[in-house]
Formats: sequence, C-alpha cells, structure tokens
Amino acid sequence: MPNTTLPEKLPNSPFPTIADWLRQATENEVQRNPNCMTMASVDTTGQPTARILLCKEIIADPGYLVFYTNYKSRKSREIAANPKVGIVFHWDSMGLQVRMDGLAVRCPEAESDEYFASRDRRSQLGAWGSDQSEPIGSRQALIDQVRERAKKLGFTLSPDLHTLTEGDQAKVPRPPHWGGFRVWPTRVELWIEGANRVHDRAAWARDLQQESAHTFSCKPWSATRVQP
Repeated sequence: MPNTTLPEKLPNSPFPTIADWLRQATENEVQRNPNCMTMASVDTTGQPTARILLCKEIIADPGYLVFYTNYKSRKSREIAANPKVGIVFHWDSMGLQVRMDGLAVRCPEAESDEYFASRDRRSQLGAWGSDQSEPIGSRQALIDQVRERAKKLGFTLSPDLHTLTEGDQAKVPRPPHWGGFRVWPTRVELWIEGANRVHDRAAWARDLQQESAHTFSCKPWSATRVQP
C-alpha cells in the first residue's frame, strides 16, 4: 500500500506517484476497474458533463494519460469545441485520489490503430456497431444494428452478441470515427486520506506549449502543499 503521507520534499513530477498508485490498485484488485476515472468536459453553453472512462495508459514522461472513445460521441464533440477537461481517480479502499485539469487532444492515428488491433474482436465490432450518444428506438434495434454491421464486416454474432461464429478470422479495421485522446494536465493534485480529516494534499502546476496536433512542450512542474 502507498505511504501514509507524501514525502516532505515533494517530487519534481506527480506522474511517477500516479503511475505507482495505479499499479498498486491494479495488483491489489481494489475494484473491478482500477483504471476507471471520471472525466468532465464542457459544452458550448458552459454546461459541464461528466462520465466514467478507462485510462489505458499513463506516460510519466513527459506526463499525459490516454483513453479511447468514439470521436462522434458527446464528449468528443465537446472536446473539439473546448479541449479543457477535468479528471478524477478515486481509489476509496486505498484512501487515495488524483485530480487533473488539462487539455485533451487526439492520439496519432498509428497509436489508435495499434491499440484497436489489440482489443477483443467483439469489442472491435462493438465500435463499428454503436453510434455512441445517438438516440435509438429500442435495445433490440441496437442489437440488430450491431449484428448487421458485423455481418457487413464478415462476421456472424449470436443473438446475445456474446459469440462469434467459429471460423470468423477476418481482420477488423479501426473505424475512422474511433480512436484515442491524450490528456495533458496543466495542474495535478494528489490526495492521501488522513486521520481526523487531516488529509495530505499537494498540487503541481506547469505551462504547456502546443507543438503539434498530438504533443506539447512542457515547462517544469512547480509543487506546493495544500491544506485539506
């Protein structure tokens, strides 16, 4: 389990600690999806919306995380209009929390291709079968749509969508409307639960300068303790 407090001299970057906390949460199986996180985005009216996503990778240096989704979904449309997002990880059984404010940009296509190819075949077909966030008439209509689109790709799915017909070995290409996002934080806060609500809390901030559609140059982090 993690230390009961952060070190007196705060680390130069919060990301090695975040990666270590996620590793421990995963190894200890503290919850069904230890990599789940809440991400909030903002629509064009200023209304924030939040949802649970799965963090698929943490890149400690230079410091960003990766998630994957449908690029036509509500969150993707909101990110396209305003890339500022908020992230929260909460491992309640470990008494740990991570908060991030930052910018979300799309991953390079090759990176999304590589991850999509590693997914379970049924998950790959699901990415083709669902128009995320769009209305549909019924649950059965969604199942029929997924099965019909799988058929067009050369696969036969069982009525419950759980089984592929034996012998279906065709490669499933990544849908052009599906891929990854990188979240580059400008501010990170680490929180460790303390006795009598005297929690241990510290924040890191940095400036970013966009270099390409996918990357930023990062100024050094500045760190400070924060009262609980």
